[in-house]
Amino acid sequence: MTIYADLLRYRDLFGNLFRRDFQARYKGSALGVIWSLANPLLLMAIYVLVFSLLWRVTDDVPHYPLYLLTGLAAWIFFSTSLQAAARSMLDNASLIRKTRFPRQLVPLSAVATQLVTFGVMLAVLLVLNMAVIPEVRDTALLAIPLALVFAALVGGLAVAVAAANVVFRDVEHLIGAILLPWFFLTPVLYRFEQFLGADQGWIVDLLRYGNPITPPIEAIRAPLWEGRLPRLADVVYLCVAAVLALALGAWVFTRVDDRIAVEL
Repeated sequence: MTIYADLLRYRDLFGNLFRRDFQARYKGSALGVIWSLANPLLLMAIYVLVFSLLWRVTDDVPHYPLYLLTGLAAWIFFSTSLQAAARSMLDNASLIRKTRFPRQLVPLSAVATQLVTFGVMLAVLLVLNMAVIPEVRDTALLAIPLALVFAALVGGLAVAVAAANVVFRDVEHLIGAILLPWFFLTPVLYRFEQFLGADQGWIVDLLRYGNPITPPIEAIRAPLWEGRLPRLADVVYLCVAAVLALALGAWVFTRVDDRIAVEL
């Protein structure tokens, strides 16, 4: 876990990497980070049209666009962070070969760039949800610390994926292949209770707790959309998953750190 202490020890270097990645992403753009809202808003519009207006399967989900946008914000941060991190070491191969520095800062910088987008989306959701859903005004701010723990979970997975992809180049293709089915197994578009009867609760539990992204999304959505405290099980799951993800990232990275410059 000591590899994450380098974020503080080499904070100036990390800041330079982050600024470079952030500026490269929005270089030449007049609106900058505002463009990051375009993708989730467009997806929300399409899914609302299909599921709410055409198929009408979301009639029992109040404020469905906000429900959907809350889930999309977390999912897009997760998926884009993994995809960006998977390529980050390869894209910075020339820098890594020339200079000796904590290489884990490279995928963490990629996650930090995506975290800016997630932060903007979360801020917009806080304003929208508190304006449209009065019940969430007392609980909505609880989504912020939960989102930070979720970011730690994503950061740990990102380091593991980036390090593994240096040695096994199939990892980035595997990530791209599993994200789509993973998305549909995650309750972003729907609620489990809509499609399963009361006698099938064990299936709901399996889908909820067998998917490491579902409890974090449900925990963030509870105070931000439902106006209630998140389930204790979801919060505990999120915290434990974040610790395990950080440990996994540290373990995978330390196993391949000495080979990174050679493999690149």
